[in-house]
Amino acid sequence: MRYLRLIFLAVLALALLVLALANRAPVTLVLLPDDLARLTGVQGAITVPLFAVVFGGIAAGLVIGFVWEWLREHRFRAEAARAGRLKREVDRLRKTPEHRDDVLALLEDGGGAR
Repeated sequence: MRYLRLIFLAVLALALLVLALANRAPVTLVLLPDDLARLTGVQGAITVPLFAVVFGGIAAGLVIGFVWEWLREHRFRAEAARAGRLKREVDRLRKTPEHRDDVLALLEDGGGAR
């Protein structure tokens, strides 16, 4: 399985290298359209190879996706942290006899008399 993974990564690297070599032509990225740039007075342009734009777009998409997923899963992480705190509190209460809770004592004793 390890060799299969290495072969896949080598083929992927080769494909990306071929893509980069085939798209070396410079392109100009402009920050704002001409009319809006004249209105705001902000002129921003940069010339980079096309493959840098493609790879930059892929990287930006990955970062945005990871951040979006991290924000979406916040409630699950918060719930897991809350459950962990509650479990530690119950364990602490079970171990300290001077603060032994009556309900916990009934649960530990198997529910008492039925």
